[in-house]
Amino acid sequence: MTLGTPQAYGDASYWDNRYRQDNGPFDWYQQYSGLAPLFHLYIPKRHRILMVGCGNAVLSEDMVNDGYQEIVNVDISSVVIEAMQRKYQDYPQLKYEKMDVRDMSAFENNSFDSVVDKGMLDSLMCGSNAQQNVGKMLEEVRRVLKPRGVYILITYGGPHVRMPHLKAPESWTTTLHVVAKPGSRRALETPSWVVTDPIPMNDDGSLGPDFHCEDPDLHYVYVCIMDPSQHTTKTYK
Repeated sequence: MTLGTPQAYGDASYWDNRYRQDNGPFDWYQQYSGLAPLFHLYIPKRHRILMVGCGNAVLSEDMVNDGYQEIVNVDISSVVIEAMQRKYQDYPQLKYEKMDVRDMSAFENNSFDSVVDKGMLDSLMCGSNAQQNVGKMLEEVRRVLKPRGVYILITYGGPHVRMPHLKAPESWTTTLHVVAKPGSRRALETPSWVVTDPIPMNDDGSLGPDFHCEDPDLHYVYVCIMDPSQHTTKTYK
């Protein structure tokens, strides 16, 4: 994933400039059609959903057209948020707010049923102070989720590089699914798996014989469900 110089990813100015130069709609990794079976499985249409790092993707629009009722979209770029507010002013189901995912204090604790992340964590992983920034974002995600709330992470990172971040602290249980990259060899073949079937993970992050963690033809979808017995209304900071 090559987005620019590593130190730029936490800067609003980088993304403002990027969206000024490239303001057409773009969905990182997957379009809704590839993710819909998993969303239907884990996210009821009535859920209040937070879309982190929304950019100018049409994913939220596609979800609303499929019956989802309330999606709050946040991005650090005021340029893209203002553009999306104009574009979707006639969509009452969609709200757009400028916000840094490392500090979402504008949202109360336990205020969302689901959080969807398609490329946001990956962007932070590619930037400077990656571990610290990812930790801050995940703390905020856990804080705003309700008990039994769902965090869905769509990423190019396999379990050996993503699970160390998702495991700590033990506030949710994580299930892995895999989706073929559009246009890839895997996408052109008859799949050897069902998208909605979880993929077993070993403790060392390795997978079964049909998959390996550096497969360039796969995207990994981690479904993290808050454990009510571990859940708290405290602020994690």
